[in-house]
Amino acid sequence: MSHHHKDEPDSGVAVQTARPQLRRPPLFKVLLLNDDYTPMDFVVLILQKFFGMPMETATQIMLHIHTRGVGVCGVFPKDIAETKVARVNDYARSHHHPLLCTMEEM
Repeated sequence: MSHHHKDEPDSGVAVQTARPQLRRPPLFKVLLLNDDYTPMDFVVLILQKFFGMPMETATQIMLHIHTRGVGVCGVFPKDIAETKVARVNDYARSHHHPLLCTMEEM
């Protein structure tokens, strides 16, 4: 037990509290997968509507998806990536296209 009374002066030992290690949240790539049915114009529309791309950029990425089978639409924190994937997939289904949007951690 300490013999320190409340009237006695502090011992002068400073205790520094540890600062928490802050890490950035993980980022996720949002991907569009090529299929043989979804029209190229619809893919360009998706890239413009959901990812804010200008026509030229959207067209370049659509052609990349068409020739390589998959393309990155953007990189986002997890919750934003999940929302974009869900919205794109819902929009594609509502327009009767099998276009598939997925995400993967970087």
